[in-house]
Amino acid sequence: MTPPEPLDAVDRRILARLQEDGRISNQALAEAVHLSPAQCNRRHRRLEERGLIRRYEARLDAQRLGLGVTAFVHVTMERGHIREVERFRAQVRAMRQVQECWAVTGDFDYVLKVVARDLKGLSDFLLGTLAQLPGVNGVRSSVCLDEVKCTSALPLDG
Repeated sequence: MTPPEPLDAVDRRILARLQEDGRISNQALAEAVHLSPAQCNRRHRRLEERGLIRRYEARLDAQRLGLGVTAFVHVTMERGHIREVERFRAQVRAMRQVQECWAVTGDFDYVLKVVARDLKGLSDFLLGTLAQLPGVNGVRSSVCLDEVKCTSALPLDG
């Protein structure tokens, strides 16, 4: 894999500002990073074309939408689960309750971030859906008590 093309200070300022507000107008972005609107627009588009900006999205408030439980779920696959990996991954990708899924090292094979309306909904999902997937040997969950920090912003200072 080729090393990523380095970012200059202006590109970093553009990315930092976009992480704060993805809906910022080009005019306001240009002012924030001290460029003309035309220069800012060219740099912004170049950053998108290079794939540094994956997408723009709205971050919704789970609590206000009635999703009162967040849990981190550790999944252990059966020995020799390699035959079921792609099927498991495809099914997890399709589950709306699963916000994130990571293949990890250590005692578990996957860690999932899951949201549910309440504890009963989480239990139904874990026992009735997730644990029933092919290749799944075990499921352990940790229910979140309080959100201390939740961000998708990346550190851009090197």
